[in-house]
Amino acid sequence: MPVVPAIDVHAHVAVPTADALLEGEPGLAQQRGVDAATLGPESLAYNMRHIAELAPKLTDLDLRLTAMDAARVDVQAVSATPLPHAWADRDLAARLVAVTNEGVVHACAKQPDRLLPIGTVSLQHPDLAVGQLETAVRDLGMRGVQISTSAGPGRELDDPSLADFWAAAEELGAAVLIHPWGCTLGERLNAYYLFNTVGNPTETALALSRLVFSGLLERHPRLRVWSAHGGGYLASYVVRADHAWAARGDAHTTEQPPSTLLRRTWVDSLVYTPEQLRHLVSVMGASQVTLGSDYPFDMGVEDPVDRLEAAGFDPSTTDAIRGGNAARLLGLDS
Repeated sequence: MPVVPAIDVHAHVAVPTADALLEGEPGLAQQRGVDAATLGPESLAYNMRHIAELAPKLTDLDLRLTAMDAARVDVQAVSATPLPHAWADRDLAARLVAVTNEGVVHACAKQPDRLLPIGTVSLQHPDLAVGQLETAVRDLGMRGVQISTSAGPGRELDDPSLADFWAAAEELGAAVLIHPWGCTLGERLNAYYLFNTVGNPTETALALSRLVFSGLLERHPRLRVWSAHGGGYLASYVVRADHAWAARGDAHTTEQPPSTLLRRTWVDSLVYTPEQLRHLVSVMGASQVTLGSDYPFDMGVEDPVDRLEAAGFDPSTTDAIRGGNAARLLGLDS
C-alpha cells in the first residue's frame, strides 16, 4: 500500500530582495523598535545571533532538501519569513508584495515537485489585498497566502473592510495561512522569550476567535483558513468560548458554537508532544490537522513525521495528517 506523501504546510524562505526594499524605511525602524521593546534585550540579542546562523537554511536549496529528506518530508508549502509591514503605504506595500511573491515563486521553481509557493498580501490596504490575492493564485500559481493575526492597528481580521478579501479567498479556493509575529501585549513580554512562547499563541487565539464569533466562517463555508502552532491557545481551551456562547447573549453571535466553527479551519501539528497532538486532534478532528515544522526556526521541529507517528493514531488518521489534509487545504490533485 503506497504511503501518503508527507506535506509540511509550515516552512519559510528568506527573500533578500524584499528585505533590501525595506531598508532605510522609517516604518521599518519603528517596527524594529517595537519588536525590540517587546522581546527585551536578552531575547533580542539571542535572535540576532540565531537569525545570522539560520540565514543559509533560509536561502540554500540543497540545505533545505537535505533537511526535508532527513525529516521524511516529501513536500513543503513555503511562505516568506513573517515580516510585518502594516505600516507600509500603498506604493511601498504594492512593491513589497510583488517582490516577495516573485521571490517565493522563484525559490520554489527550483524544485517544483517538492516546494509549493505561498504568497503574501497587504491587508492594511484591503482593496489592494484582493488584487494581490488574485494575482498570487491566478497568475503566479501560488496555493494561498500568508497573513498576520490582524491587518494592522485598528483593523482586526473580522473588520468589514476585509469582506471582499475573504469573499475572494473563498471564490478562488485559496488557503489563507494565519501566522503570528509577536504580540500586542508589548513590554509585558520582554523577558524569557515570552514574545514567542506566550505572544504568538495568544495572537493566533485572538485572530481565530474574531473569525469564529464574527460569523465569518458561517458566511463563507468554503473558506480555507489555516493557522500555525496548532491554532495557538484557542484549540486548547475552546470549551471556554463555547460556554460564553451558551451563557451570554453578547457572545451568542453565530448559529453554531465556537468549537464547531473552529473545526471548519485547519491547524498544523506543531504542538511538540504526542499527548498535545492527540488532544489537538480530539478538538479539531482528524481531518483538520496538517504537518508543520516551522523550518528552519528553533521553535520548530526537525522531525514532524516522527512526532506524528509517535502519537499512535490509527493508519487513516496518520495518513490524513501526514499529507491528505494538506492536499485538500492546498487544492492539490491527490
